[in-house]
Amino acid sequence: MELEDRITIATPEGVELGIVLAGAGSRFIASVIDLVLQFLLIGLAALVALVFVGGGVGTALLAIAAFADLYLYDVLFEVLASGRTPGKRATHLRVVRERGTPVDLPASAIRNLLRFVDLLPGAYLVGLISILLTRRNQRLGDLAAGTLVIRDGATRPRSGASEPDLSAPASSAADGWDVSAVSLEELAAVRRFLERRESLDRRARVELAHRLEQGLRAKVAGAPEGLGAEGFLEGLARVKANR
Repeated sequence: MELEDRITIATPEGVELGIVLAGAGSRFIASVIDLVLQFLLIGLAALVALVFVGGGVGTALLAIAAFADLYLYDVLFEVLASGRTPGKRATHLRVVRERGTPVDLPASAIRNLLRFVDLLPGAYLVGLISILLTRRNQRLGDLAAGTLVIRDGATRPRSGASEPDLSAPASSAADGWDVSAVSLEELAAVRRFLERRESLDRRARVELAHRLEQGLRAKVAGAPEGLGAEGFLEGLARVKANR
């Protein structure tokens, strides 16, 4: 069992969030799963290119397909599947930016282009040494792209936090809210959270919502106490925007 490497990062919402970094062992297992799937795809491409196409054209198509598979596989899954390849999903890992935001196309492209360096001289030796020696368990691709590999679902909500109540208050119920003490910067932080919450790990989403609510609840008069954290934030954003 890997020891937990827990760090604290400041999110764009101005909230400090504790996350658990993925260790070398779990990342290796995820890589093995992905490599098996990639080789299966290359085998399928070889069958089509060499048997059904054949000749020099088939060989060229196979070379293109192999490169695309070894490089684009990780990029497409990381960008389109919230930082998770099938191997990372199976081992509960996720790639994120260093500030906890979802990985984007440029960052994923850089980290996976340098994967070929991390593989040198064999058996992922350069990448393994980099993960073991860096403070945030980053291989060279992660350092260049500004990304982290974290344990998905390992973010712990504050004591007593419950699952978010996604129901926003009705407009009539929020009419009596006094949000004059909420600054535009605080409103921007709330809106950033609401815009990207679907891409967050469930527990990170709960913790961020509750921390934002905790910091803003005292500044809003008239909001019912029993309203869930996300419902409160949705109501605050709606009322503040309308006024």
